Amino acid sequence: MKRPIFGRTALAALIATLAACSPEAAPQPRADPDAGTSPGWTRPPEVLSVRRAAASLIFSGEAEPGGRVVLRSEGGPAYAAAADARGRFEIRMAAPMTHLLLRPETQVGQDAAPSPDRLLIVGGGQGPIAVLRPGGPTRRLDAAPALGAVDSDGRMRLASGRADGPVTVQAGGSSVSVTPDASGRWNVMLRPSDVADQIQVGGARFNWPGEGGGGRLLVARAGGGWRIAWTGPGGAPQSTWLPDGPSGFTGD
Repeated sequence: MKRPIFGRTALAALIATLAACSPEAAPQPRADPDAGTSPGWTRPPEVLSVRRAAASLIFSGEAEPGGRVVLRSEGGPAYAAAADARGRFEIRMAAPMTHLLLRPETQVGQDAAPSPDRLLIVGGGQGPIAVLRPGGPTRRLDAAPALGAVDSDGRMRLASGRADGPVTVQAGGSSVSVTPDASGRWNVMLRPSDVADQIQVGGARFNWPGEGGGGRLLVARAGGGWRIAWTGPGGAPQSTWLPDGPSGFTGD
């Protein structure tokens, strides 16, 4: 069963306002949501930026202060570092030889708080680097164009990116004005499409290549960008398209 990107309430709000700008959700506790301030709550890590140093990639973010942050691959190596007293961490890793999908988690004693997000490194770091978010917009960490990503679960499409001010997004005969949040990030739902179509953000045009399906990690060139088929928590199939951007890296 496919996992919907947004529920009916969010969709109704979008239709009513003809715009969407949703701040990204704060990390949630793994158990009782009312226990967010209890001593037993451990904050999952957030990967916020990346930079290159010689043949290495250095990821920075925030997690439980004093916790051990791990970026774990399926059946492959894991990369770890300790968060400082403010919860900030840096993890340095050699640039991989190929595509790599990593699961972040925080470890405090015997407790582990995995993040639902996935960290994607395309082409050994020569392609896009992004945080994939099940049920939410992908966060590009590399230098991205006006349209950073299009996420799909086979039912709805979610376009997202960064901008210095309001932008107009056009697709499938619809036009929506979007105001970025305080960090400059925006996202908006698009009408579903069974075939490839064109998405316009401001004055830039992008050729969305169509649904990529889901399942085990599959990364391929498509439509002037990279199309990724992957599986979220619980086996939910997801598809993400990352348009090509200028070379280089950026963070929040």
